[in-house]
Amino acid sequence: MNLALLLSIFTLCFWASSERASRPKEVKVGAIFTLKTINGRVSKIAIEAAEKDVNSDKSVLGGTKLSILIHDSKFSGFLSIIGALRYMESDTVAIIGPQNAVMAPVLSQLANELHVPLLSFTALDPSLSPLQYPFFIQTAPNDQFQMSAIADMVSYFGWSEVIAVFTDDDQSRNGVTALGDKLAEKLCKITYKAVLPPDPKPTRSDVKEQLVKIRMMESRVIVLHTFSQSGRLVFEVAKELGMMETGYVWIASTWLSTVLDSLSPLPPRTAKSFQGALTLRPHTPDSERKSAFIARWKELSNGSIGLNPYGLYAYDTVWIIARAVRRLLDEGCTVSFSNITNLGSFPKATLNLGALSNFDGGNQLLNNILQTTMRGLTGPIGFNPDRSPLRPSFDIINVINNGYKQIGYWSNYSGLSIESPEILYRKAPNRSIANQHLDRAEWPGGTKTRPRGWVFRDNGRRLRIGVPNRVSYKNFVSRVNGTDIVHGYCIDVFRAALRLLPYPVPYRFILFGDGHKNPSYTELVNLITLDVFDAVVGDITIVTNRTKIVDFAQPYIESGLVVVTPVRKLNSIAWAFLRPFTPLMWAVTAVFFFFVGAVVWILEHRVNDEFRGPPKQQIITILWFSLSTMFFAHSKSSILAIDIEFFPKVQYTNNFMSSKFSGENTMSTLGRMVMIIWLFVVLIITSSYTANLTSILTVKQLSSPITGIDTLITSNEPIGFQVGSFAENYLKEEFNIPQSRLIALGSPQEYVQALENGTVAAVIDERPYIELFLSEHCMFAIRGQEFTKSGWGFAFLKDSPLANDISTAILALSENGDLQRIHEKWLSKKACASSSSDIQSDQLPLESFWGLFVICGTVCLVAVIIYFCKMIRQFSQNSPQVIDPSGRGSSRSERVMHFFAFIDEKEDDSRKRLKRKRSDINQNSNSIEDESRYFRTNRAEMKISKERHYGGTWLQ
Repeated sequence: MNLALLLSIFTLCFWASSERASRPKEVKVGAIFTLKTINGRVSKIAIEAAEKDVNSDKSVLGGTKLSILIHDSKFSGFLSIIGALRYMESDTVAIIGPQNAVMAPVLSQLANELHVPLLSFTALDPSLSPLQYPFFIQTAPNDQFQMSAIADMVSYFGWSEVIAVFTDDDQSRNGVTALGDKLAEKLCKITYKAVLPPDPKPTRSDVKEQLVKIRMMESRVIVLHTFSQSGRLVFEVAKELGMMETGYVWIASTWLSTVLDSLSPLPPRTAKSFQGALTLRPHTPDSERKSAFIARWKELSNGSIGLNPYGLYAYDTVWIIARAVRRLLDEGCTVSFSNITNLGSFPKATLNLGALSNFDGGNQLLNNILQTTMRGLTGPIGFNPDRSPLRPSFDIINVINNGYKQIGYWSNYSGLSIESPEILYRKAPNRSIANQHLDRAEWPGGTKTRPRGWVFRDNGRRLRIGVPNRVSYKNFVSRVNGTDIVHGYCIDVFRAALRLLPYPVPYRFILFGDGHKNPSYTELVNLITLDVFDAVVGDITIVTNRTKIVDFAQPYIESGLVVVTPVRKLNSIAWAFLRPFTPLMWAVTAVFFFFVGAVVWILEHRVNDEFRGPPKQQIITILWFSLSTMFFAHSKSSILAIDIEFFPKVQYTNNFMSSKFSGENTMSTLGRMVMIIWLFVVLIITSSYTANLTSILTVKQLSSPITGIDTLITSNEPIGFQVGSFAENYLKEEFNIPQSRLIALGSPQEYVQALENGTVAAVIDERPYIELFLSEHCMFAIRGQEFTKSGWGFAFLKDSPLANDISTAILALSENGDLQRIHEKWLSKKACASSSSDIQSDQLPLESFWGLFVICGTVCLVAVIIYFCKMIRQFSQNSPQVIDPSGRGSSRSERVMHFFAFIDEKEDDSRKRLKRKRSDINQNSNSIEDESRYFRTNRAEMKISKERHYGGTWLQ
């Protein structure tokens, strides 16, 4: 027992000693920074503190010492490469850096070849793809997230255009490119990019040259993406140029927050130059470890510099490497290096490339780093599948007089919020506009009112507003004789809208046109794109082609093309009673009157004495019966309703009542069915006729062969249009009307002359013009409906923010009634304008009633078919029993004649004849049983026939 225990102890001691022997005594890590920068100084202190903490905790590396060598690149890319090569000659397992993304691609290529992971928390260029640089890892949120936060801020405050000022290096340039993409997602854009020399080379004159250009532009929202030294210089020059006053908006990237955190308290001059600016700071949640480290910082830095979030990222980056190395050693891997085999025939002695070596465990260490999960000073640490850090977020800082204040947060999880991301992570993500909130900010100039973000170009130059110099319809836009003053409906609407804007708008009207004819409105709008005008005010129609090159404000009046023709009054004539229906309608109605009369005669001929007699009398009966239904339709329909409600058990009430209004009544079921449908049709027709005839005789009627755009196009008649109107191109492009049919007319007087002498069959123009025209010329009228729908609006340069503000003002004018009052002032109509309303054809066509005729015709045909089927069945049942005693069968023609004779006979006579023939047959056959059976069979039918015959007089 004791021997077994001793063997176990010996085995454990041997394994531990062998493990200690396999672990290296020291693991080297390099760091490359510019130590004269804020982040370089802070990172050096934080990295050294992390190195000390790792080595003091024996449980981290198990006795292996972590040795971190820091190289000062002194703002030089060349020195950065030299430092990296030196580390890779000395068996370094990982490198922290570079500080700037300019050298990141070059150093990443070295890292890829030598399998040495490269970790950076300051080289945050979003274009450094892990696919291209697999050994390069960003341990802090890259600039893509920072630019997303800035774009959300721009959209939240309602700005649409920004100016980007940045340093001419890869990181700043690619960051601004990412900003442009994010702004585009918010329907915003960068209007100008001001480029500064790479940090720290910009001079005061370089900065001033760019800021003077920016000061002359419209946009007042400036995003500054650079480094601390260049950024401070930009703000100082901007303060001198008056660009930190009311109206300006400055949004700085994270460099400004590092200055505020690490260099506070700032010199008064520098602090004043930052006042009102917004900036971002990488968000790090509060924790006990973070508070303890902040408490240690003054001792670690000796009070030389303040701690900023990148110092926390530097500390955590060291711990990420330490934990990855420990896992590498725990997995039994050795820290070994091998010679580079692909150097080829390079002279190693000259460049000493032979000293470079591959890190054999580089791939494993890289995987361990990416799989690291821990909680550090910056919060939960880990990497997403795309290698971005977990849950990137930023604090939003507002610089004020005595320092700064935090006005909210931004997180990739839920956007802008006044709640910390840690609280939002416990809720469902919600990035809706209504859920985006920030506290109130203090802007440059000390104002708390949100700047509108733009001013008029050239800082006070008056807007050049083009106005059409019209020679007709001067109520809309016109020039006061002998002056450059313009007035009219459109001008008053524009001035009223300007008065509602919360800021003054300097402007001047510039007339366009020679004053002899109306100018081309398409050319006028195109001059905006040529920078001749800043805007165009007038009766400008909003059409598709124009919206492609300019922006329009909200339409202030509805418009649309209409057809105007000369019309003549329809005087009352002797045949006015025929006007309610078209000739075809009259013809079809007459045919149906006789058709229904014939159908009813067929159905009633055998059972109704009133439909029997000589041929002449029967024809008269058919005509009288058909026409009488037109005059007694209302009475018959009313009596029928009374019959159904009050006499449900009386069979022949309808016959009796009908006979009171006409000489004939119906007795058969099929006849009554046809009459019910026909009376309904006649009721509808007579009601429509009465209503239309009343309208014709009481309302003044107008007549024109042109009833709308369709008849005008198919007529091949010439068409007039207003000079300068878009109607010409519209008719040619949309309706393929040849130019030869289109005649330009320059004034209302030319309209009158052309329409009266037949030069044009109609004039096509926009409704506002035509309504004004018809108020003075009552012999013309609008025919048909508007065949386009549009409006008039004021045109502005593409993406001009003034267009949105004018739109809001026009809506306010519409709501408060001012727009209507301006309309009544300039465009009030005279009395005859109301009589020139849209005129339509007053005759009712067959298309309005064809459904009724189809139903009626179908019912008649079905009734006739049923009737003949019934007659054929009765004839076939009775005819075979009538046999000639001689035994000779009838021929086919005789049978047909017998059938028509059977139909023509009255039903009672037919039954008596059949009875006599059957009696003769029974006498010849001496069959009493056959005669008895015959009478039993026909007794019920004869009883019904008698009731039908005498029923009409039962109520009498």
